[in-house]
Parts: sequence; C-alpha cells; structure tokens
Amino acid sequence: MRKKIDASALDLKDNVVTIKRVTKVVKGGRTFRFAALVVVGDEQGHVGVGLGKATEIPEAIRKGKDDALKHLIYVERNEAGSIYHETIGKFGSANVLLKPAPEGTGIIAGGPARAVLELAGIKNIRTKSLGSNNKRNVVNATIAGLESITTPERVARLRGKSVEEILG
Repeated sequence: MRKKIDASALDLKDNVVTIKRVTKVVKGGRTFRFAALVVVGDEQGHVGVGLGKATEIPEAIRKGKDDALKHLIYVERNEAGSIYHETIGKFGSANVLLKPAPEGTGIIAGGPARAVLELAGIKNIRTKSLGSNNKRNVVNATIAGLESITTPERVARLRGKSVEEILG
C-alpha cells in the first residue's frame, strides 16, 4: 500500500530524536559506536524515520537521514491541520493513541511522537503513548498510526457511497 515518494523534489527538514552510544568490549579495550534515530519531513504531509549506525556521530546521523528518506510516507490531514479519525499505532510493545483535535489545540504529545507529528505538518492533535516508552518503538508506532489513517472520500469510494452518507 505504501507508494514510492520522490524525496528529491521535497524541501525536507530533519530532527535527531536520539543518539545512543553502544560499547563493545574487545581484547584491546572498548570500541564505541553510535546509533542515531532520525525523523525527516517537509511539514506538508511527508514524513519518514530512519536509523543510522556508525563509529562517529555525524556519520550515524547522515546514515539515519538516508534511511529515513527511503521510508517516507504521506499523511492525510483535514482542514484543521489534524487527522480525520482516532487511531492506535502499534509497533512492538509500544502503542500510540492518536486523536484528532479542533483548531487551536496544538500538538499535545511526548518527545518522540512530537518529532514525527511536527515534521508531518500536523498542527492540532492529542496523543498518548501507551506501553513501552522506548523511543525507537514509540516513533515507529506513531508512523504506523499515521499510515493507517484514511480519508472520508476513500472510505466512501470503498463502500460505494457518497461522502455525505459516510459523515452522516
């Protein structure tokens, strides 16, 4: 269901959610590597997340950004800059509840989910992180929730009805 999005035509911004230092003990001592979780988006509905690993921080961030560009999705938003319906995104043991909000609410979300929502261009939303608070899983659960959102037009087309019948 995921369409390939051409990232070269988009004006993308990136946000480093977390950088982890990973230590490996070898015979000669310890070797340090870094894992960077990066979210990219254009604040117009396109957003992606990636993980980069390297021996230096800037290289890990660059790899994370490249990985995020390969996994871009498009998020449908309504005229209030929110989502169309309530949904729960699941990834691993992390669950993120996403609820639409009226104009003026702002983004009510924790750190990892907030990074994704801001770069997706969502202006009004309420979220609650349930289960695991692992940053990588929360970010991926948020992406999964945003990916599952459908528009009233799409639902009407699938059911063979008009949008007015769907919305009541």
